[in-house]
Amino acid sequence: MLNIHHLELFYYVARHGGIMAAVRRMPYGIQQPAVSAQLIRLEADLGLTLFQRRPFALTPAGEELFQFIEPFFGRLEAVEQRLTGGATRQIRIGASEVVQRDHLPEILLKVRRRYPDLKPYLREGYQPQLESWLLAREIDLAITMIEGALPPGIKRERLIQLHLALLVPHDSPLRSAEELWRRDKIEDLLVTLPPSEGICRHFQRQLARRKLEWFPSLEVSSLGLVEAYVAGGFGLGLGLHIPKMPPSPKVRLIPLTDFPPIDVGVLWMGRRTPLMDCVVEECHARARWMTS
Repeated sequence: MLNIHHLELFYYVARHGGIMAAVRRMPYGIQQPAVSAQLIRLEADLGLTLFQRRPFALTPAGEELFQFIEPFFGRLEAVEQRLTGGATRQIRIGASEVVQRDHLPEILLKVRRRYPDLKPYLREGYQPQLESWLLAREIDLAITMIEGALPPGIKRERLIQLHLALLVPHDSPLRSAEELWRRDKIEDLLVTLPPSEGICRHFQRQLARRKLEWFPSLEVSSLGLVEAYVAGGFGLGLGLHIPKMPPSPKVRLIPLTDFPPIDVGVLWMGRRTPLMDCVVEECHARARWMTS
């Protein structure tokens, strides 16, 4: 008797064209080595090769097996939706490290009161990555800073508007951004997220309107790291002013209130499920708390 779980893994691999692509799209967490090992076991049980690894291609036996199992596994999600009245318990959320650390735990705890069997799967990223994952159906909902036009098909809902802020060491003599803008040349090192991220694009656009040049010297992967390097004396940082989330005592914020605020919101594709609506509702509640 063939192992049903092995067949399910093969279904996702065949459907998405490879093991790595399948791992990113599976509705539960599983690592690539585990998938590879179990598919090798399936092939051993059958005494057949089901697919070529590089480049990926199903063998005739793999095609026949996929055609046989696809009607069952392909309809499971729809059946679950009907049986539960749309109350799917699983949700895949993409968000930045700061959102996952400081906000999502509280949001998901409140969602779980209405969905006791909640199964969240989280993925860390910023707007460009999150958009690509939404388009590929690898996540259901993204919570992110939103800057610029969105790709066709992605919908948005604003949660809050936040001002950019400069992060300076606590003992820095700098008291306002205007002190920097008046300089002939800004020589302080700038610590930021990569230039492709929305917060950086927004900042550089506003500098250009003021005919100023100040480019990143140290690019890091999270706003938490921006704060850490500023606290360590490696330069000035670019972050966000969140009234209810002050920085560490080693760092001081200078809000850039003369710059237009940046939107923070949720992104999704298609029609939202009741569970997605619940998450968005709690995101709005969190946003109201942050500015109250």
